[in-house]
Amino acid sequence: MIEHPQIIQGGMGVAVSNWCLAHAVAREGAMGVVSGTAINCVLARRLQLGDIGGHMRRALEHFPIPEIAEEVLNTYYRAGGKGADEPYKLTPMYKIKTSLAGLRLTVAANFAEVFLAKEGHDGKVGINFLEKIQLPHLASIYGAMLAGVNYVLMGAGIPRQIPGVLDSLSQHLKSRYKLAVENESNEEETYTEFDPAEVIGLPSAFPLTRPCFVAIIASATLALSLSKKASGYVDGFVIEYPVAGGHNAPPRGQLQLTERGEPIYGPKDDVDLERIAAIGRPFWLAGGYADPSRLARAMELGATGIQVGSAFSLCEESGVDPELKQRALESVKQNGVRVFTDAIASPTGFPFKVLPLEGTASELPVYESRPRICDLGYLRVPAKSGDGKIVYRCASEPIANYVKKGGDEAATKGRKCLCNALMANVGQAQLQKSGFTETPLLTSGDDVIMVTRFLSKGSTSYKAKQVLDFLRAPPKSDEAAAGDGEVQSFTSGNQRVEA
Repeated sequence: MIEHPQIIQGGMGVAVSNWCLAHAVAREGAMGVVSGTAINCVLARRLQLGDIGGHMRRALEHFPIPEIAEEVLNTYYRAGGKGADEPYKLTPMYKIKTSLAGLRLTVAANFAEVFLAKEGHDGKVGINFLEKIQLPHLASIYGAMLAGVNYVLMGAGIPRQIPGVLDSLSQHLKSRYKLAVENESNEEETYTEFDPAEVIGLPSAFPLTRPCFVAIIASATLALSLSKKASGYVDGFVIEYPVAGGHNAPPRGQLQLTERGEPIYGPKDDVDLERIAAIGRPFWLAGGYADPSRLARAMELGATGIQVGSAFSLCEESGVDPELKQRALESVKQNGVRVFTDAIASPTGFPFKVLPLEGTASELPVYESRPRICDLGYLRVPAKSGDGKIVYRCASEPIANYVKKGGDEAATKGRKCLCNALMANVGQAQLQKSGFTETPLLTSGDDVIMVTRFLSKGSTSYKAKQVLDFLRAPPKSDEAAAGDGEVQSFTSGNQRVEA
């Protein structure tokens, strides 16, 4: 029987949950999680920056097909790093039939991130994906499995197909993934395919172990559905409440907004934990649970433990650019922060938590000076055009392009290019041809103020181990009392959320 970790470090993209953070967490007996979102671009840009520390090259030395690792290095590695006034070389955009070079880069990038996270210890490492970003799934998962990833976690959608994908890829079998194609009739089905033999060419005898699959969800109904109707076995669930950072599940029912423009969550969004516990599989609670008393309460409710993201997001080991990280910590400590749940920023259509910070894309005047461009394309979705052909569109791309592809212009209002903004968060901002340098956009859960507890005695930074030590400490008597209730309440913007 598998002994699952009590604490999961949340998978925060792009590369905020990097290999360094996951490594530090896993060594302490919790589940370290790397983000698989846009990891191909992250690897390519790390190599173009000169591979500081040599970690990417060290990982690629262990890639099972040396010729593919050499191909990646020859394409992207710049000894000494690119010039500050040079743009990054772009990686191939994903399509239903992605180029061979693009697939190989994706496999190698996921392998490298997981390999480094697992290097030198026997702790548990997971990788996190967004179901909404469907086109890279097969190559990404295969690459992570080549490095021995222990868990695959996925949210931002209904990941019903993933368990079966894990089953087939663990045997090096050709796999396919049914895509959500806009404007496609119910009778039509479009798939993306991945054949390990054609892309990588490893012998079928090369050992692979199927990782555990943990679905990140926000309702008991979805947990029950996945446990019965998924393509294979779902090993567990993370139950994520609306106060968690990053993308949130939309409120159930008709969308209502506060005066500030934040979605309102109500009784329909309550999670029936008794129904989830009755399924008989491990589950973790996430969103406002970064506290010893909340961990204790989660265990009392039948949970295996908790998932914590925001508390780790600004620690020394996270991938956030050090200067940006320091500014965020100083802002939180000196001013406090009211995280904004933006209902329209993300092209996914999911609400997205934004950490307000001067000089970032959270400031509308700063962002409005950015020319619209879609050069990374992770959030593009396939759609059927009027002539039956597949087009790829994103509500954050140039408006004329979006409309030409059949999109509704109203859907472009207020959208932000999360792809480029999140790359900027980790020190990989693109210099565009227009001269505009992409600006970061930090995300966090509503309880980000809690990071200040790790900055006592004049310290300006903290480590992942401090977060784990805090979470594992016995609850104080007043904390224990605060955790006794069945319902936890938070104030999120102008809304009151019960979790």
